[in-house]
Parts: sequence; C-alpha cells; structure tokens
Amino acid sequence: MLGNHLLGLYEKALPPEMNWEERLQTAKILGYDYMEISIDETDERINRLYWNEQQKEELHRAIKKTNMPIPSMCLSCHRRFPFGSADPYIREKAYDLMNKAILFCGEFGIRVIQLAGYDVYYEESTPESLELFLEGLRCAAKTAEKYQVMLAMEIMDTKLMSSITRYKQYKVVIPSPWFTVYPDLGNLTAWGNDVKSELLLGIHEIVGVHLKDTIAVTPTFEGKFKNVPFGQGCVDFKKELAILEELGYSGPYMMEMWYQPGMDYKDYITKAKEYIENEYKKGVESK
Repeated sequence: MLGNHLLGLYEKALPPEMNWEERLQTAKILGYDYMEISIDETDERINRLYWNEQQKEELHRAIKKTNMPIPSMCLSCHRRFPFGSADPYIREKAYDLMNKAILFCGEFGIRVIQLAGYDVYYEESTPESLELFLEGLRCAAKTAEKYQVMLAMEIMDTKLMSSITRYKQYKVVIPSPWFTVYPDLGNLTAWGNDVKSELLLGIHEIVGVHLKDTIAVTPTFEGKFKNVPFGQGCVDFKKELAILEELGYSGPYMMEMWYQPGMDYKDYITKAKEYIENEYKKGVESK
C-alpha cells in the first residue's frame, strides 16, 4: 500500500524467465498489492492473447494460489501493429489484438487496459494515420462498452499523447464512460507540462497512475523515458503525489520498472518502493 492506495508492480520489473506463480509470489513478498501484465510487441507476449485453455489455466491457478490479482494490462503491442498504419494487414491485426485483449481481460478479471497513444510508431505520421487511429479508438471503445472493460489512455513518451490536455481532445469525440486516462507522472513531467493543471483537468477520469522517473525533454535533448533510477530524474514525486492527494485521488499507483540482465532486481524494486513511500509521506505531511 502507498498510504490508502493500492500499489502495483509492472510485470517487466521481474526476470522474464519466471513463471506466473513465481512472478506473482515475488511481487507479493516484496510488498506489492497487485501486478500489471504486459502485452507488448514481442511475439511471446502477443501470443498470450491466443492462449489455449491449458495455458489460461496456468495463470488462473497462479492468481488463486498466490492471492495476487492482475487488475490492469499494459497493451503496448499497438506500437508494432498500430491502428493508423498505411498497411491494411497491420490495421486488421491491430483490431484483432484489441478485441482479443478485451476478451482476455474478461477471462482473468482484468478491469483496465492501458492504451498506447501512437497513431503509428515505425511509420511516418500523416493526417490519414491520425484519422485511422481515431477510428480504431472509437471501435475499441464500443467493444470495451460491450464487455465492461475500461480503456485508459497513457500519457506517452511521444508528442501525440504527451499531456492530459491532448487526451481530452480525443475524449471530446469519444465520450464513452469506458474511455479514460492513465497518466504516467514521469512522461507528464518530462514534456514540461504544468503537472498540477493537467492532473486537475483529468482528475475525474484518472483510473490509474504510473510511477517512474524520467529526464526532461529540452530543445537539444529528446528526453529519457525508461530506466531512469528513482530520484535521479526530473519528477518531483513529493509534490505530484501531494497534488493527487489534494485533488482527492483514491485510485491505484503502479511502479513502472524494467529488469536488466544481471541486476539485483529484488534490491532495486525494494529501494524504489522505499523511495516512493518516503516521497509520498513527505508530500502528505507537508499539507
């Protein structure tokens, strides 16, 4: 727990060779309340959406045995298969992955899918790609409504979805209650946003918050959005966590970290958690 908030751990903070029971049990032992599953652009993780019954049962058993839930999914496979692609095959795959992800969530009780805010990633963005992206989001929201799974747009490491203000432009044309926002304090800060104004703008639509540190974007530096040790970047966690408390945020927080080969991951995860707990405490006490 972080104060009265549930605190989750990103799956990728742990060694990839772990099985599900090991992952969930380790996160629990290290003091976390839940895990966020990753469906990224690798074949291995994409294939989870096409599991057979035996493979599904393995995860069901692990969740039950460890009593460790997986309430959210980071769906970043759309970086490889984006809605806005000029290639019809890739667009078709994007829709299939979205539908399969929603059904996967229904299977495992996952309530929130964090969406990647890319119209395209490995192609050039165009007016057509932006229109196709919007069309894909509209369709996704309809399917999410059908199955009562929440879609939440992440504030990203690219300009298109670099603020809650930019998310709101999509919310206007997709006013579904199942289309919400999942800000990343690291990304939100690195783009030079007025974080308090942005959080105030989105507070009634925030369904989760990512915690990670980043290095800010400047005119001569593209920023660093991954693998910045907590406390060594530009995020003022004490201030930003205090703002969320002041705004009445009561949702979960999720520690976003990435395992690197050879690292002492248990020590890294433990120290990151201690750092955030201290920043939260200082922020709350300052009010």
